[in-house]
Amino acid sequence: MKKTFITSLTAVLFIAGCSSGSGQGDMSEGAVSEQEIETVAENLEIPWSIDHQDDTFYITERTGSIVKVEGDQAERQNVELEEELATAAEAGLLGFVLAPDFQESQMAYAYYTYENDDGQFNRIVTLRLENGVWTEEDLLLDEIPSGNVHHGGRLKMGPDDKLYATAGDAANVDLAQEIDSLGGKILRLNLDGSVPDDNPFPDSYVYSYGHRNPQGLTWSPDGTMYASEHGNSSNDEINEIEAGQNYGWPIIEGDQEQDDMVSPLFTSGDDSTWAPSGMGYYDGKVYVASLRGTAVLEFDPATNEQRTFVSGLGRIRDLFIEGDTLYFVSNNTDGRGNPEAGDDKLYSVSLTSSE
Repeated sequence: MKKTFITSLTAVLFIAGCSSGSGQGDMSEGAVSEQEIETVAENLEIPWSIDHQDDTFYITERTGSIVKVEGDQAERQNVELEEELATAAEAGLLGFVLAPDFQESQMAYAYYTYENDDGQFNRIVTLRLENGVWTEEDLLLDEIPSGNVHHGGRLKMGPDDKLYATAGDAANVDLAQEIDSLGGKILRLNLDGSVPDDNPFPDSYVYSYGHRNPQGLTWSPDGTMYASEHGNSSNDEINEIEAGQNYGWPIIEGDQEQDDMVSPLFTSGDDSTWAPSGMGYYDGKVYVASLRGTAVLEFDPATNEQRTFVSGLGRIRDLFIEGDTLYFVSNNTDGRGNPEAGDDKLYSVSLTSSE
């Protein structure tokens, strides 16, 4: 097994002032101050998803590995999959979440893009860790649409102990409005892969629809669900998700409105883009990894305020909040960034340091 170099050092990020009132547009920079962060791990290869238990992180890499980070040690672990990983843009080993009983079962859930003689698809599977190798064990959901882009890919365990997945429209915009298609949706599964009895559409994994390319999910302590979504070159969205609702793509986008469709809480507007990805929730705020925005963004649904929380480290793909600490991974090696020495990296920063 290949070892990944780990280091601990100090870097600089910026904590910026708030903007409010519109729920859309560029993030205001405001007053800027320096804030120390820690680089927890480096030399990651297109990292995509973070999960954490006790003092150990597990980070998927799109190229097909999982990096285990524990203290000052890291190990790149092999992943043995039943299908061949796709090499399309944005594809590969994507979402990942540890099973609730991981300490005993050594099991996790994963979302990956594959290709075979029948075409290119996404699937959700279980993985089991044994002797430092992850092996695909059970297939939970297969043939989620996949195209040249827009695979979705985020997996999260909901507060209801259900598994949630984001699925992109596979660059086929019509799929998002087709209830019978898994493309352009947020999906909800039982942990054994069956359809929950209380899903909004009978015998269907579909939880919400009308999505373009959602890549982030999180919940507040009261169970409110949020998702991030890539717009069509602009009009990225932060949505509050409710079961059975239609979020409009491709009929409406950004702050446009139409009966029986839900407009976002926040949008980047017609002239800018965040390319939002992984999400977390802390003390009334929603934190979002931003690729094109090269930042961690902070949104306050109660006050409609938004700000740039972290910047200056390049493209940010995913984040994870534990206690009052925010962990996040850069994504400068994905072919769309400008990697520097040691990229990509896992960072940490206190969420209370700017108060």
